[in-house]
Amino acid sequence: MRAVIFGCDGHELTAEEQSFFREVQPWGFILFHRNCGSPEQVRKLTAALRACVGRGDAPILIDQEGGRVQRLRGENWRNRPAAATFGALNRQDPALAREMAYANARLMAADLLEIGVNVDCVPCVDVPVEGAHDIIGDRAFGRDPWLVAGLGQAVIDGMLDGGVLPVIKHIPGHGRAGADSHLDLPVVDTSRDELERSDFAPFRALSHAPLAMTAHVVYTAIDPTAPATTSKRVIDEIVRGFMGYDGCLMTDDLTMRALKGTLTERVRTSLAAGCDLILHCNRNIDEMREVAAATPVLSGKAAERAARAMKALKPAKPFLAAEAQARVDAALGRVA
Repeated sequence: MRAVIFGCDGHELTAEEQSFFREVQPWGFILFHRNCGSPEQVRKLTAALRACVGRGDAPILIDQEGGRVQRLRGENWRNRPAAATFGALNRQDPALAREMAYANARLMAADLLEIGVNVDCVPCVDVPVEGAHDIIGDRAFGRDPWLVAGLGQAVIDGMLDGGVLPVIKHIPGHGRAGADSHLDLPVVDTSRDELERSDFAPFRALSHAPLAMTAHVVYTAIDPTAPATTSKRVIDEIVRGFMGYDGCLMTDDLTMRALKGTLTERVRTSLAAGCDLILHCNRNIDEMREVAAATPVLSGKAAERAARAMKALKPAKPFLAAEAQARVDAALGRVA
């Protein structure tokens, strides 16, 4: 299989997409709101994606965080709370906040398993600071790195117990960025000591997570020449070194404007820097062909990390969803 994750266009696969995915054999797929109509429709789509690659357990990812970032929304799915809601509850009752973050993750995992999705790009364990761009904002649990790490662990546990793989993001930290990396390249001039005490700390605490997604952010104290995704120094010294992260590392979407160069160049620099998997999210099949041509078959250490991540995927443990939902609703009513 090829070391790449692709999106698709709509509610059903086109004949061209089916042929392309069958030929290219991507490691996995990612869904967006454009792909999600009804539960039955999404179940058919996820089954069709897996049929293309002939792997019944092929990873299918989604960004279902809660709050502003929910690909499953509307009348068919319940709105889930933003991460900051649990941070607010933590100020009243830390133990209850962790319990509810876990329960909410279990509920989200149940929503996802029902439609054939087995990877959720949560938790967001970035640490915002005053004056940072609000692209993270309430997607973060709070501004205390240890609060973030604790609630992030609760979400990781809830996802894994719910039969879904979590993805910590955006490693090594997007919270301090002064720009939205979808649109521009954020540059962080903070000292390495401060970054290690704050921004990097939750990722170091959660370095056992099976999957992580990079930040398209320049940290001038470590490498002033390239964002983390394409910086071998950041990945070697910080992600694999200081943080001790030896899980499977995927890029954030390579089509984001923070990155420069052609898609071929972005693929090659990301892999050379030490990323294991390439993420391409838009529906442009011509771009996907370019990315596929530049992306090798998954092998070596990257293949080992990807396989290890998939081994963390276990059947969901027994769970009383209605009771859990009632507890979450009651607890979060305290901070509404």
